[in-house]
Amino acid sequence: GEDWKMATLLTAFLYPGIVFVIFFILNLFIWGQHSSGAVPFTTMFALLVLWFGISVPLVFLGSYFGFRKPPIELPVRTNQVPRQIPAQPWFIQPVFTALVGGVLPFGAVFTELFFIMSSLWQHQFYYLFGFLALVLVILIITCAEISIALTYFQLTSENYNWWWRSFFASSSSALYVFLYSILYFSSRLKIEKFVSTLLYFGYMGIVSLIFFLLTGAIGTVASFYFVKVIYGSIKVDQ
Repeated sequence: GEDWKMATLLTAFLYPGIVFVIFFILNLFIWGQHSSGAVPFTTMFALLVLWFGISVPLVFLGSYFGFRKPPIELPVRTNQVPRQIPAQPWFIQPVFTALVGGVLPFGAVFTELFFIMSSLWQHQFYYLFGFLALVLVILIITCAEISIALTYFQLTSENYNWWWRSFFASSSSALYVFLYSILYFSSRLKIEKFVSTLLYFGYMGIVSLIFFLLTGAIGTVASFYFVKVIYGSIKVDQ
């Protein structure tokens, strides 16, 4: 967007800030239980130093060089007056497309997610790293395809507001990941203490947030290049 300062600040502080706040609150509960698994204060301070001393300056440095480059050229000129969007069919509504779009990416990682969660929460040995790399490739392809398909259906319905909808089309799979973590908690784990339950859902919330941003970014980038290619192939008389 044009507000590059706000974009830079959000990049530097929004996601790391959310993760750090959740991690800090969970660590407070562990401290309250006098557990040896609590992260020491010096380690928390070191994380803050890494965040503000390395991550934040690198974000600002990257934004400085990034915004100095010429913007991406679009293949066609856009009309300054937005066109009126006609009434959309029910299967193009944002909530429906987001919920449907998230099913396929989640299905691509469902089996591997079970083994990863078993390794994290049941201390089972994980050794399928080659298969994990293959699943990652399948996930990227699936997110790109589902976002491109839903973006195409939206454009054929004369709805040009595809940016955020292409993001949520694939990132909604994070909702299914979190719902699966609830099912896994109730069916596989024997956790009864409040702090342990809070730790589980806190960390799974962070995992779901990471998955949300990853899959959404893949879908948005894929849809952007798809739209750029199809409109670049249109010959418009100047």
